[in-house]
Amino acid sequence: MTTENASLAKELGYTNIRGFLGGEPAWLEAGHPVYASYDFVEKGNIVLIDLRGGGKPVQGRISRAIPLTLEELENRINDIPRNAPVVLYSDNEDETIEAFEELRWQGFKNVSLVKGNYQGWVAAGRPTVDGPIFSTEIKWVRQLGKGEVSVAEFRKATLGQLPDTFVIDARTDEEIAQLGIFANTVNIPLDEIPKRMNEIPKDKRIFIHCSTGARADLAYRELVKHGYDVKFLLLDISDPECDCPIIRP
Repeated sequence: MTTENASLAKELGYTNIRGFLGGEPAWLEAGHPVYASYDFVEKGNIVLIDLRGGGKPVQGRISRAIPLTLEELENRINDIPRNAPVVLYSDNEDETIEAFEELRWQGFKNVSLVKGNYQGWVAAGRPTVDGPIFSTEIKWVRQLGKGEVSVAEFRKATLGQLPDTFVIDARTDEEIAQLGIFANTVNIPLDEIPKRMNEIPKDKRIFIHCSTGARADLAYRELVKHGYDVKFLLLDISDPECDCPIIRP
């Protein structure tokens, strides 16, 4: 949450507000789970896993869900692409949190939960399917969404091979000081973008990244509103797929 959004939440009457300028990584480090929106569960390019056992997925499940109990999930960890967004649900909150923590411990960076689990999905009136499940094979192929830049094109920009491109790192100063910054990149933290708009050239393509893509997405939306030709990188930049040159502090 940016300070601007935090102020808006306060104006709307919310009182228990905490801002995490470090984005999703800071939120997770504080021990909080992440929940996927229902639209993302229904339409997103994700691996959706139903942790319920006892034949419950046959009686009713979220479309596209792969039924894997917690025990089966542990045995099939290597079947799940490491860079895939994984969404989990069950009918037991403790079981879902245990699976979430297991995947995070195994190195999966993009894991989230269905808010309210299966019963929450049903109570919200979202669609379900039922009937036999003929395959539990996990198939996932990365697809670019609206406004996303490919990893290959982003990497060319950080290598200086796309001269008409301006790359912004939307992470905080503290993250840059600790982890370094990609070559040919300018650090403008997400919170500072509105007041530093004059530093962002309108005659170039703009690529934005952060640590996972969440803050970059927010920055992308802000720059689109101001008429920029902009794309963002939706990727955990610690993923080996990224492989961009880093200038260490």
